Amino acid sequence: MGSPATITYGPIFIGVIFNVLLYGIMITQTYLYFQMYKRDKNWIKLFVICLFVCDTVNCAFDIAFLYMPLVNEFGNVQALNVATWVFATDPAMTAIIAALVQSFFAWRVKVLTRSWVAVGLIAFCSFAQFCGGLGTAIAVGMIPEFVHFQKFQVIVIVWLAFSAVADTLITASLVWHLRRNKTGMPVTDDIINRIVRMTVQTGLVTALCAIIDLILFLATPAGLHLIFNLPLSKLYTNSLMSSLNTRHGWQYDSSQVLSSASQSREHSRGVMPMPRNVNIIQTDRIRRPQPQIFIDVEQHEMVDIVDMKGQSLSLNKQGHRPEIGEKASTVKTTGSDSVEAA
Repeated sequence: MGSPATITYGPIFIGVIFNVLLYGIMITQTYLYFQMYKRDKNWIKLFVICLFVCDTVNCAFDIAFLYMPLVNEFGNVQALNVATWVFATDPAMTAIIAALVQSFFAWRVKVLTRSWVAVGLIAFCSFAQFCGGLGTAIAVGMIPEFVHFQKFQVIVIVWLAFSAVADTLITASLVWHLRRNKTGMPVTDDIINRIVRMTVQTGLVTALCAIIDLILFLATPAGLHLIFNLPLSKLYTNSLMSSLNTRHGWQYDSSQVLSSASQSREHSRGVMPMPRNVNIIQTDRIRRPQPQIFIDVEQHEMVDIVDMKGQSLSLNKQGHRPEIGEKASTVKTTGSDSVEAA
């Protein structure tokens, strides 16, 4: 049997590394959000700030838990076998963050589907996992020995199982609604497909991580499940921020829809459509009118002839010699209008 450092703190060390890496991605996503979506409602901005603060606290506690027994208690083998109160904060913070993220997605489901049944189920599962996470934190404080963590399996099952069910319900509800509202037009259907893929990917990652964490916790008394448990909170926050930041690519112009429809009709008639320069993504910049171009064209056509005396004369197109002070013909073109001035 390996040492406590290998059995327990090896997975904890790997989990903390993933936690810190995902926290760096969270910092980037938060910065991008406040740069791109300055017009969002204030409650959404406050919600993002709250998530960022919770993520920061969770990351600091995980690093402190790793530092205390490995540095402060260096050489004390007994300190490696016991979880401190700092470790007990991880399931509580993870449950709080998951509840916040799931509540936001439940609100999105309510706005899109108007289904109170789906919202109620999601809210119930989210509240159950929140209670399970708090219960797990309390259980860790009561039974701090890592080898005895199997004694509170029930509360851990409630926490992780309901968390995975809530994520699955959110993903299924959004995907069902989006696929049901396809229009049949290539442009809008392509945008809907992108939203569906993003929804499935973000919801599947958190649900799959919670399920793997639960399976490893029940299958082995070692700390392998901590590799997936410690980064779980960061997966929730990054999934939410990615859904907020990708809204920029979901907007499109009505001109693109009309262009797509006309191209479809041309293809059906066997006509090769001309390429069109269409802006698909709406930007926040105001479209400025293109400046008009004015072109002045001056035309002088001279013909040299020799008279009877051998003198060279310069004649214009009409056959007479221009006198001194006579102006050349000037054509001024502006767009599609032409004005001839003598």
